[in-house]
Amino acid sequence: MAHRQRHGDGSVFQRKDGRWVVQIILESGKKKQFYFKSEKEALAARRKLLHEKEQGTLATGSRQLLGVYLTNWLEQVYKPTVRPNTYKQYRSIVNYHLIPALGNIAVQKLTAEKVQSFYARKLDEGLAPKSIALIHAVLRKALNNAVKWGLVSRNVTKLVTLPRVERYEAQTLTVEQALKLIEVAGGSRIEALLLVALATGMRRGELLALRWNDIDFEKGVVHVQRTMSYIYGYGYKESEPKTRSSRRVIVLPEVATEALKVHREYQGQARIKAGEKWQEQGIVFCNIYGGFFNPSAVVAKFKVLLKDAGLPDMRFHDLRHSAATILLIAGVHSKVVQERLGHSTILTTLNVYSHVLPSMQQDAADKIDDLFGHS
Repeated sequence: MAHRQRHGDGSVFQRKDGRWVVQIILESGKKKQFYFKSEKEALAARRKLLHEKEQGTLATGSRQLLGVYLTNWLEQVYKPTVRPNTYKQYRSIVNYHLIPALGNIAVQKLTAEKVQSFYARKLDEGLAPKSIALIHAVLRKALNNAVKWGLVSRNVTKLVTLPRVERYEAQTLTVEQALKLIEVAGGSRIEALLLVALATGMRRGELLALRWNDIDFEKGVVHVQRTMSYIYGYGYKESEPKTRSSRRVIVLPEVATEALKVHREYQGQARIKAGEKWQEQGIVFCNIYGGFFNPSAVVAKFKVLLKDAGLPDMRFHDLRHSAATILLIAGVHSKVVQERLGHSTILTTLNVYSHVLPSMQQDAADKIDDLFGHS
């Protein structure tokens, strides 16, 4: 049995095994077939497929399992375009979350309902909404590419609702707390590192990639030109800063300049102690042999110092937030803070540190009173 249509309208017919087939002739002249359980499904599908063909959204690529496609996309398309640590993060998400749960589903058979159910299971397993959002970002990018390749006609992740992500509230140090931390850190291997972090707002990776020739002691400035990260399976990787504006020159306060000079003297003693094991690379904040200081080791030492100082637990990145907050409360113009942090626009700075602005309102009112002679 067959339903004859005008040339180019496709055809619907039944196979000997009972399945119904919709056959569409592509622009190239090739025929593409789709299979359905009933005549009713086939007729409805033909109308939809012809509409997609007319709109130019008809998926014409070969059918394959999502697991196979994700692996190919990750290695062939995504890996060459990103930094190693970003690729490693995406590979982990693909291998440990997406493939085990959805890998055996054909790319063309993946539905918004299946993706939504997958996210719900992850939430029930205790995965944080932020982690689910990251999984979603990976799947969305992969399926955007699948649309581009003609494997599917639309990206089903656009029809999915994500669980609400609670915004992380950064812990910031007051001036008094920052001074307490530096006091307790006195004599430790990361004393100068912490002081420079608080004085400049540099990111951890930028600090650990810093070379002595990046510092101009005469002019009292530091040139931020690279960042460093440790990637399991790859080792230490240096790369360009995350944005163009992250390549910047920061004027050092005298307290930071002096701390760096003292730190250089300590490093000279460490070089003598290490002897032949020392590998000179010009790294400012290095390990005991002159190589890169492992970021995890830095964080571990930082956490111990926080505890010793009786300060609240926080991320190392919160030192960057602390530096910006202290400057803003001290009345430093937000444009200057933006440049020191390396934000691409001042809007980023204002959005991130909007919580500081209300506390500055009283200062503004007091200054108006001073100017107009209020007593």
